[in-house]
Amino acid sequence: MAGNREFNYRRLHSLLGVIPVGLFLTQHLVVNHFATGGEESFNQAAHFMESLPFRYFLEIFIIFLPLYFHAIYGIYIAFTSKNNATKFGYFRNWMFLLQRVTGVITFLFVTWHIWETRVAAAFGAEVNFQMMENILANPLMLTFYVLGVLSTIFHFANGLWSFCVSWGITVSPRSQLIATYVTIGIFVALSFVGMRAIFAFV
Repeated sequence: MAGNREFNYRRLHSLLGVIPVGLFLTQHLVVNHFATGGEESFNQAAHFMESLPFRYFLEIFIIFLPLYFHAIYGIYIAFTSKNNATKFGYFRNWMFLLQRVTGVITFLFVTWHIWETRVAAAFGAEVNFQMMENILANPLMLTFYVLGVLSTIFHFANGLWSFCVSWGITVSPRSQLIATYVTIGIFVALSFVGMRAIFAFV
């Protein structure tokens, strides 16, 4: 019985990492990329997102609850799984280890980012171009954001590969190899979008 519960939790953890959390990550990066068009372009995109109907319901039940279930259960997995990358050194073993490391980094980064933006907004701050410009003016915060965004994107892209395996989408070695190249492509593409967005504020 406990084994079935663990299996179901892991399946739910995997699913939520893609839907809705992965989709929200992609959408969030695209909205932030409007910063490359200048201050007005980003502020309009941010204002549009803030003016969505049922925004608080969507944030709580579609973003924050799935995100923190995935994150907290992921931390549990990270600290209870056996990593064997140093023993075997195979590519997938290293990806397994990096998935756990980037998961912890992502958890810390996303929590801090929410505190700096959404929580600050609840206390009256305006989430706009100037807010992000002020945050990223600090070289330490800029470094933290670069590391955090890259870790988050890697965690999503590599997790997408694991999702396809655990849900029976990629069963054969060939399909898993193709999925590896696809997810590497997703990592590169989203990293390009994310880095352009960050440095548009600098």
